[in-house]
Amino acid sequence: MPHWDVVSATAAIGALTRRGRHRDALAMFSRVLAGGVAPNEFTFGTVLRSATALRSPRVGAQLHACAAKLGLCSIVYVGTALLDHYAKMGAMREAQGALEDTSEPNVVSYTALIAGLLKNGMFGDADRLFRRMPERNLVSWNAMIGGCSQAGMSEEAVNLFLEMCREGVTPNQSTFPCVFTSVANAGALGVGKSVHASAIKFLGDLDVYVGNSLVSFYARCGSLEDSVLAFKKMKQKNVVSWNALICGYAQNGRGEEALNAYKEMRATGLKPDNVTLLGLMFGCNHAGLVDEGYALFKTAEMEQPGILKPEHYACVVDLLSRAKRFYDAKNFLEELPFEPGIGFWKALIGGCQIHWNRELAESIAKRIHALDPKDTSSYILLSNVYSAAGSWQSVSMIRREIKEKGLKRITGCSWIEVQDKVHVFFNGDCRHQQSDEIYSMLEACLYFREDDRDQHEYSTM
Repeated sequence: MPHWDVVSATAAIGALTRRGRHRDALAMFSRVLAGGVAPNEFTFGTVLRSATALRSPRVGAQLHACAAKLGLCSIVYVGTALLDHYAKMGAMREAQGALEDTSEPNVVSYTALIAGLLKNGMFGDADRLFRRMPERNLVSWNAMIGGCSQAGMSEEAVNLFLEMCREGVTPNQSTFPCVFTSVANAGALGVGKSVHASAIKFLGDLDVYVGNSLVSFYARCGSLEDSVLAFKKMKQKNVVSWNALICGYAQNGRGEEALNAYKEMRATGLKPDNVTLLGLMFGCNHAGLVDEGYALFKTAEMEQPGILKPEHYACVVDLLSRAKRFYDAKNFLEELPFEPGIGFWKALIGGCQIHWNRELAESIAKRIHALDPKDTSSYILLSNVYSAAGSWQSVSMIRREIKEKGLKRITGCSWIEVQDKVHVFFNGDCRHQQSDEIYSMLEACLYFREDDRDQHEYSTM
């Protein structure tokens, strides 16, 4: 080993880390220690990245002990690297301890811990830490908004965005994709349009990432014309852009348009990926384009087998069963290159529900019960098959079995946007503050409907 000082040793370790040679970086660190060179805060900050990349809590703990022995844990550079490592390992208690040991934590330290808390579902702790930060910058705001968006806390993400703007913090290109995802999840078209206006105000030209999220947002909220317009206005497009357009068409039942968009995409020289194929097959499925969807799958199987995922195979089963091609669907399942899970059999039983195939539905339900006796949805699907076939005694038997086994049904829900506020309703819900008025209106509508029907019958006598 040549004669190195701490600067050259740290530079060598950093070079290995940047090249992804993390085991070599750790080995180099060990040799530096054995050679009598005392590492400094920058050495630990560098080598901890390798421990994180290797997802090795044991190595991280050893590096922590070494830094503590040398009295470096209170330095902000080391403390931040340690808490970032622990947060990414999911060891949040240790991460919080690393922050407490840091003498003067900065905004980067707090933001790293907030991101870790959000990733591990600890929203309350993340919000409290965010509120007591001595300084908040755009990165910390984006961390909170992005973390809430990824955790499915759409309303919280949008409220944070609005609060950030009120406090005079200017959002950037990284802010808006998370906000558009949140308003799309909430189905808040009006709020999303306001966010779109804010993006134009703050950013001017929208980059490809904001543009992609905008196309997806409008499509998911059912505003397909705005989605297509946003796509056409994009100066730069990538595979994700085309996927957003294709999936938007598919989600809105426009299978033919999805196929046409796919042809245009191929004409630009871009190759489809697994998302492209899934969107196309979904669109074909719900538009009744059975042969087209199956042909797309077979083409991918021959030309790009690497993009095929289990969900593509499940989509083929759903495609065939919806078209009443049960024999083909069963053969396809039996020839799968892997053991099909419950989702595949549910796709087949869903087709049985559409076409009232009681005998096949019963055999599939038995198979699903064997795989997962506590799966409620298969009982519900089978009950729906019996109901469609008019077999009410069998329906009663299924419902009794669900009750006796103590199985829980997933409550259905719907939502509506009124004056930029989204109202969510569950089946039999009475928690809304205007529930009395809502039910009164429904009763009035039903009363007038019955009255109109009686008058119509009287006039035709």
